[in-house]
Amino acid sequence: MEDRRSFFRSLVPSNQSKEGKVEPKILRPPYSKNLSLFLSECPTCETYACATNCEEEIIVIGEDKTPILNLKDRGCTFCEVCAEACQKGVLDIKEGIEQINARFYIDTKACMAHFGTICFSCKEPCIDDAILFNGMFNPIIDEERCTGCGFCMSRCPSQAIGYEIIG
Repeated sequence: MEDRRSFFRSLVPSNQSKEGKVEPKILRPPYSKNLSLFLSECPTCETYACATNCEEEIIVIGEDKTPILNLKDRGCTFCEVCAEACQKGVLDIKEGIEQINARFYIDTKACMAHFGTICFSCKEPCIDDAILFNGMFNPIIDEERCTGCGFCMSRCPSQAIGYEIIG
């Protein structure tokens, strides 16, 4: 199964600009209302407890010493461990929201199902039942249901699922 995914991924162009630079799209862990706290508080953290305690191992510390989500291989289960471990109060279960700071979408030009191939790779891991199909083809993401967990991204063999940062 993984060999098929690798094959289809090789057919899709990468997210590079014309200059060849990869354009960063920074996803932050859930449970925060104020994204500016990531820039002001996280660089002074010495433990990086949010990343070291993440059960899915999707929180990495970026060059600017702030936590970033890497949804390449897994997604967020909203287990709350990162927020419980945060000593700076940036991630707070009571104050924050259980949602990733992005709006996810399916690129119809890259999605195999939109070209008549039966593929439910994105729907199967969706913990929120946010991916809907028109028959067996034409999947869409229901923005009302989607929490941005990212499980669909890692499973898409053609890398047709992308996101836009919100907030």
